[in-house]
Amino acid sequence: MKKQISFGHALATVIGSVIGAGVFFKIGSISQSTGSASATILVWLLAGVISICSGLTVSEIAAALNVNGAIEYLDYSYGSIWGFLFGWAEMTVYFPAQIAALASIFGQQFVVLAGLPASSSKWIAAGVVLLLFLINMLGTKASAWMQSVITVIKLIPLFLIIVFAIIRPQVSVSLWPVTVDSSGGWLAGISQGLLSALFAFEGWIVVTNLAKEMKNPKKDLARAIILGLSLVTVVYVLVNYAFMAVLPFDKIIGNDNTAYYASLKLFGQAGGKNVTVGILLSVYGACNGFMLTGMRTPYILAQANRLPGSEKLAKTSVRSGVPVFSALLVNAIALIMISLGNFEILTDMLVFVMWTFTTLLSVAVILLRKREPDLARPFMTPAYPVIPLISIIVGLFIIVMTVINQFALSMIGLGITLLGLPVYYWKKLH
Repeated sequence: MKKQISFGHALATVIGSVIGAGVFFKIGSISQSTGSASATILVWLLAGVISICSGLTVSEIAAALNVNGAIEYLDYSYGSIWGFLFGWAEMTVYFPAQIAALASIFGQQFVVLAGLPASSSKWIAAGVVLLLFLINMLGTKASAWMQSVITVIKLIPLFLIIVFAIIRPQVSVSLWPVTVDSSGGWLAGISQGLLSALFAFEGWIVVTNLAKEMKNPKKDLARAIILGLSLVTVVYVLVNYAFMAVLPFDKIIGNDNTAYYASLKLFGQAGGKNVTVGILLSVYGACNGFMLTGMRTPYILAQANRLPGSEKLAKTSVRSGVPVFSALLVNAIALIMISLGNFEILTDMLVFVMWTFTTLLSVAVILLRKREPDLARPFMTPAYPVIPLISIIVGLFIIVMTVINQFALSMIGLGITLLGLPVYYWKKLH
C-alpha cells in the first residue's frame, strides 16, 4: 500500500471520525444525568481531557513501533492472540456497526429533510454505504482528500452556531460553582454523564490503521491524534455552551433535538434545515472515516495469514492500492446490519470491548517502559506515569460501569470477541 497519507489527512480522519452525530444528540442525555449547565460543561471538558490522556498514552506506542495499528501494538506488547481478538472485534462488529449506524442516521435525517417516506431510509442508508465504498475504491488519496474537505465543511454549521450564540445569547449560563442535580448524588450524576460524553469521543484510535500509509508516521501520527482530540474537545465544549446560551436548560434536558431548536432560535425557520444539512455532512464524514480505516483491519490480519481466505483479503488493487476484498467484507456486514436494524445495540455493546483494549494499550506503555527501556521513542507521553494512569483508571471505570449498568450487553460483546478464539487456533493449526 502506498505512503500517501499526509499529516492533514490523518488529522481530518481523527476529527472526521470522532465528530459525527454525538455532538448534536448527546447533550440531552448528559444534561438529564447532571441536572445543571455547569456540570454539563464540566462533563464535556472532563471527557475531552480523558480522551487526550488516552491519546497521549497510545501515541507513545504508535511513534515507537513501526507497525500498522493497534492490532500490532497489542501483538508486540502482549502476544499475537490479543492483537487478533482486537482485530476480530473490530472487523466483525465494531467497524460494520459504526458504518451501519451512521449511514442509518443519515437516511433517517435525509428523509425528513427531503420529505420522503420513512420506509425509504434504509435504502438511502444502503446507498450511502455503496457510494462511500465506490469513492474509497478510487484510492486512499481520493477518500482521504474527501475526508479532509468534508471535515472542514461540517465544522462550518458548528462554527456558526457558536459565533451567533456568543454574539446573541438569549439565556444566562452560570458555569460556577459547579452544581449537580441528580437523584444519585454528585458522583452518580457526573459518572453517568461522563459515560455518554466519552461515547461521543469514540473513534480516534482508528487512525492508527493508516500508519503504514502515512508519509511520516513516527512524527505525524501522534500529532494528528493529540491535536485532533484537542480540537474536538474545544468544539464540543463551545457548541454545547452555545446550545445552553440559546435555550433554557429545562428545554434541553432529555431533548434529542436540542441542535434543531437552537438553530431555529438563532437563524429562524431556515435554521432547522441548515442544521439538518450540517448533521448530514457530519454523519457522512464520520461514516467515511470509519470506512477508510475499517477496511484496513481484515487487511492487516490477512497480511499475517491470520484469517480464513487471507490470500484474498490481503490483496490490494493494482491501480488504487486499496484492499478491495477486505473492504467488501466489512461493508457486506454493514449492509446486513442495516437490513436487520439492530446495529445500535451492537455499537453500544462494542464500546465496552473497545475500551477494554484501549485500557490494555495504556497499560502496555508502562509495561514497555520497564521491559524495553532502550526502545527508541520519538514521542514520549508527558507527565509519565500520571497521564497513563489517568487513562487506565478511567478505562477501568468505563468497563466496570458498563458491566454494572448493561451486564447482558457487555457479556454479549465479550462473547462475540471470544468467538475469534476458534478461528485463531484453527489458523495456528493450518
